[in-house]
Amino acid sequence: MAYLTRAKLIKMGFKYLGDNVKISDKASIYDADKISIDSFSRIDDFCVISGSIDIGKYVHITPMCLIAGGQSGVFIADFCTLAYGVKVFAQSDDYSGETMTNSLIPQKYKNEYIAKVTLQKHVILGANSVVLPGVNLAEGSSGGAMTLFDKNTSSWGIYVGTPAKRIKERKKNLLDLEKKFQKEILSD
Repeated sequence: MAYLTRAKLIKMGFKYLGDNVKISDKASIYDADKISIDSFSRIDDFCVISGSIDIGKYVHITPMCLIAGGQSGVFIADFCTLAYGVKVFAQSDDYSGETMTNSLIPQKYKNEYIAKVTLQKHVILGANSVVLPGVNLAEGSSGGAMTLFDKNTSSWGIYVGTPAKRIKERKKNLLDLEKKFQKEILSD
C-alpha cells in the first residue's frame, strides 16, 4: 500500500491533521476542510471519506470503507477499527416512497434523515457492517461481520445480526493493555 506524503496531506486542506497520519493514495477524500484526523490514524485503499468527520488517535479504517459524514457528522473516538467494507452514514434518504430520493434531486422534494453518528472509544466493526444515521455505538462495542446498527448500543457488548442484537459481554482486558501502551509511548 502506498501512502500520501505529509506534504500532499497538508495540501489537501484538512480541518486538522495529527502526526503520523497515513492515507492511501487510492482513498477518496471529499470536503477535507470538514475532516479532522488525529495522530497515528490510517485510512486504507479504496475508502471514501466525505463530509463532517472527526477521527481520533490510532483509528484504522481498512480497505473499501465508506464514511459519509454529511452535514451532521461522524465522530470516531480513539482506538476504533472499521474492518473491510464497513459503511457509516450520517444521513439517509426516505425509502418509504413518500418523497423523491438521491443526491440529484433538489432538497424540497426529499425528506432525508440527518443525524450525527458516534463511535466511542474501542469500538470495532466487522466486515461489511453498516451504521445508520443517529446511532451511538457505546465504548467497547463490538460488531460481528455484516451487522446492521440502527439503534444505540450499550458499553462493552458484542453485537451481531440484522438488526444488531447484543449476544454477550465483551472483555475489558484491552483497557489494561491500553494503559501499558500509553505509558510506553510516553516514555519514548
